[in-house]
Amino acid sequence: LQKLIHLLQATDDPLIQEQALITLSNSAAFSVNQDIIRNLDGLSIIGGMLSDCSPKVKEKALNALNNLSMNIKNREDIQVYITQVCRNIESAPLNSDLQLAGLRLLTNMSVTSDYHHKMANSIPCFLRLLAEGTERTQIQVLKVLVNLSANPAMTRHLLRAQV
Repeated sequence: LQKLIHLLQATDDPLIQEQALITLSNSAAFSVNQDIIRNLDGLSIIGGMLSDCSPKVKEKALNALNNLSMNIKNREDIQVYITQVCRNIESAPLNSDLQLAGLRLLTNMSVTSDYHHKMANSIPCFLRLLAEGTERTQIQVLKVLVNLSANPAMTRHLLRAQV
């Protein structure tokens, strides 16, 4: 895991970055590895990949963060990327793998109400995706919206959103 994280830092090759991120994502399926990746500063390194210009690298980074977000301690570190994830969702092509990866991460991050306020400005985007997206996109958006709607503090944001 340490070598993969160092590899991510050392290379600018998108194909190598994608493969390293896929391997880290698969490794993050095991809870012991989630702690190790966090302790190796892997969350910030993977999170830094969200500003990469390659959509595939961003998508793989989102998938890795999604698996890492199953750990409560990791969520605390990952929450700093929520605004950027929302921007990536808004700017990604409609129904793209990048958009779906971002929505899956937001679904996990919105399971508790701790970070809902960071998603409030993206509610109009979520509603647009609900109206214009394919069934796969709609299902992912609905998961996020259901999680947000469970929080009474989000009611005003949901009802006042311009569509």
